[in-house]
Amino acid sequence: MNKQVTLSARQTAVNIICSVIKNGKSLTEALGQCDQLDPRDRAFCRELCYGTIRWHGRLDAILNLLLKKAFKPKDIDITVLALVGLYQIIYLSTPDHAAVSETVNLCRKGKKSWAKGVLNGVLRNFLRNRESLEKTADENINQQYAHPEWLVQELEKDWGKEVTDILNANNQHPPMSIRVNQRINSRDNYIEQLTAAEIACETNAFNAVGITLKSAVNVDQLPNFFEGAASVQDSAAQLAADLLNVEKGQRVLDVCAAPGGKTAHILEASPDGTLLTAIDIDDARNQRVIENLERLKLSADVLTVDGLEPDEWHDDKPYQRILLDAPCSATGVIRRHPDIKLLRKSSDIPALVTLQRELLEAIWPLLEKKGVLLYATCSILSVENSQQIASFVADHDDAKEIAIKADWGQTCDYGRQILPGENNMDGFYYACLTKV
Repeated sequence: MNKQVTLSARQTAVNIICSVIKNGKSLTEALGQCDQLDPRDRAFCRELCYGTIRWHGRLDAILNLLLKKAFKPKDIDITVLALVGLYQIIYLSTPDHAAVSETVNLCRKGKKSWAKGVLNGVLRNFLRNRESLEKTADENINQQYAHPEWLVQELEKDWGKEVTDILNANNQHPPMSIRVNQRINSRDNYIEQLTAAEIACETNAFNAVGITLKSAVNVDQLPNFFEGAASVQDSAAQLAADLLNVEKGQRVLDVCAAPGGKTAHILEASPDGTLLTAIDIDDARNQRVIENLERLKLSADVLTVDGLEPDEWHDDKPYQRILLDAPCSATGVIRRHPDIKLLRKSSDIPALVTLQRELLEAIWPLLEKKGVLLYATCSILSVENSQQIASFVADHDDAKEIAIKADWGQTCDYGRQILPGENNMDGFYYACLTKV
């Protein structure tokens, strides 16, 4: 009975990983396939998926050392099965014999029984020569830290000696952080509720509403979550509302707002009656904005429109505060989304930089004089961040940076950068501009 359940979890994991590698699906989307499993197997399946994808570059390098010839593209499932087997042996507490036998058994049950002998030989050969194989694979920094070569090169160019710390942080399990809805409760009171529920936590040192849990829990375990008492949000993302510093009577525009975490926080932190318009080009993602606001009992004007075409939706009244949460490479949140290492390509970056600049150009005219535009990304590439803002300010006489003075992150030529893992936060970039 247990054996069948375990096999089902492993096979589901293989199917999910294949859909990411072969079909380019995001891991978040592909993980829907494991909903059919019971909770214990679902957790095991997710661990196999996240872990195998997180360490794909290193596992694949080791597999290539073990194979005389790589499997054909049509046999991607066998390749993934081998990677899952290696992941269990290297990174999990799965007994070696179980990792080998269960991996081989999946071939027996499928249409590719020819591969069982190959996989058996590959995994047993690894067990015999593990030390030398891992040492050889780790001679290359890209393989050692399981990152694509182009990304390592970009990070070395931007961050020099800090690159190994960044790569290592990207491979860690991220913490679960929450934001207390200050319209409903204080952080101290909510911590008391968490303590009563035996959920250990610590405060975010950089704002008055953030909490990081010692261990992740399901949201239904969080006190009064569905009544709007708290939201799941990384500590770095929680900094946006304070930086925007909305004052009474101001109009606020949130560009690329979905899924609405920062939208909600801005409203929670702003005076009553704040008029906020949240826009995003994706209607499905905008539904999540609406759902989040409803749960938190907040109100905003949510529009599914193109930020590049303000003439089609703007009412000609200026905004005193604008948040541009720009589309980016997401290289700062790899620890949460390890599939970024597989799906993001170096060729994507120039197009993203162009889109960011186009959004800045389109939205800037909507900002009132003396107003504040907060530019934010979850990238750690300077070409999307400090270089992007430097170029924009150089081309706009009416744009001036407001220096961010804070105890978090690092000062850049323009703006402030948080690197992954810094103070337990995701990688994030912020820059404040005012119109003069």
